[in-house]
Amino acid sequence: METTKELKKLFWIVVVFATIFFLPLESQRFTTAIDATLDLARWYAREHVVLCLLPAFFIAGVIAVFVSQGSVLKYFGANAKKWLAYSVAALSGGILAVCSCTILPLFTSIYRRGAGLGPAVAFLYSGPAISILSIILTTRILGIEMGVARMIGAVTFSVVIGLAMSFLFRNEEKVKKKQQMNIVPPSEKRPMWQTSIHFFTLVLILMFANWGAPSANDTGTWSLIYTYKWHIVGVLSLLMCWLLIRVLRLKTFWVAVGTILTGLSIVWANLSVVNARLVPLVPMTVAVALLSIILLFDKRDEENREWALASWGFAKQIMPLLAAGVVLAGFLLGSTHDETIIAGIIPNEWIAWAVGGNSLLSNFFASFTGAFMYFATLTEVPIIQGLLASGMGKGPALALLLAGPSLSLPNMLVIRGVMGTKKTAVYVALVIGMATVSGYVFGTLF
Repeated sequence: METTKELKKLFWIVVVFATIFFLPLESQRFTTAIDATLDLARWYAREHVVLCLLPAFFIAGVIAVFVSQGSVLKYFGANAKKWLAYSVAALSGGILAVCSCTILPLFTSIYRRGAGLGPAVAFLYSGPAISILSIILTTRILGIEMGVARMIGAVTFSVVIGLAMSFLFRNEEKVKKKQQMNIVPPSEKRPMWQTSIHFFTLVLILMFANWGAPSANDTGTWSLIYTYKWHIVGVLSLLMCWLLIRVLRLKTFWVAVGTILTGLSIVWANLSVVNARLVPLVPMTVAVALLSIILLFDKRDEENREWALASWGFAKQIMPLLAAGVVLAGFLLGSTHDETIIAGIIPNEWIAWAVGGNSLLSNFFASFTGAFMYFATLTEVPIIQGLLASGMGKGPALALLLAGPSLSLPNMLVIRGVMGTKKTAVYVALVIGMATVSGYVFGTLF
């Protein structure tokens, strides 16, 4: 036994040494892939973690602590009416404007609260795939046919994939149904309308804080909202402060102090931070830190402390896997965001070449590659616009739109920890398979 243990240590020492010894630093492709990895990781940290993931963790915490189990079981439970469960799942995706990573805390929360596998998976897919913003942007930039096809495909996918998962794992769902039939949910502590306003205020803050920039020639509503998005976030934040006092019964003095300090951080950031894109990160970080402190030290209601701890629980579970996934995705597939295109170890031109035309293979390759790539909210549209200009077929473009935003390597690593390897593999296979067929049919028709 002792010998085996020592041999394992020796094995890993040799592996690490050999990896370092044979690093192909003289290879330009390898060093470019390293640059892409670091660039994607930095961009993800700057553009996504503070403004997107932190609010998402608090939203997930609201579901875990303040949304009663009875409500989750009523709309998403294994015994819920299918038409109701899947309608709510698809509608939730249409409201949210999140990426494949931001949806994870929300999915994890409802799944652990007792949601049936089918509705939970429908929600997992629909969140990044069906958002109204993404459909509008797709229609405006890629054409009405692509926009309509994406909308119909995404809604259909969410329901069909959810039903398929529920059927394939029906034995486990039967057990869950029996268990939930015996559950008597405790009475709600506060009216559902108060919790709903609390929840949707956080969702709106998340949505407007991440409102994407309009196209250069756009002077309509999209552009107007983008111009004033931080004013909208400010108003919503003040509403959240009122809710903290009115609904959660936090001390007015401490909420006021937090509001003033957050306001001062806005002034300081505008005066001191050189990079304008990083300015919003300062007040968001300050607000999250102060909210966490106030919740943790509140002695009036134990649920307030539980909200902070639940949010932290989601963060420490999900963040390490997301970090590993982003690093691996950057190294393999490169960093593509804004105006930056840095190839990974797999050259971008190989991908562009492989997805030309409209064969089943090109559609499968687009779906498969898109499933492992990471797309931040709404960034898939300009990326696919560039690929179409490079010769990508319309069918593979739709396949990538249907598979890419809803999946990513970081996403897979996290849902594997929640659902297990088998369910995750089936879910990924269903998304890739359906995207491949849909892309091929669309490419044949158009």
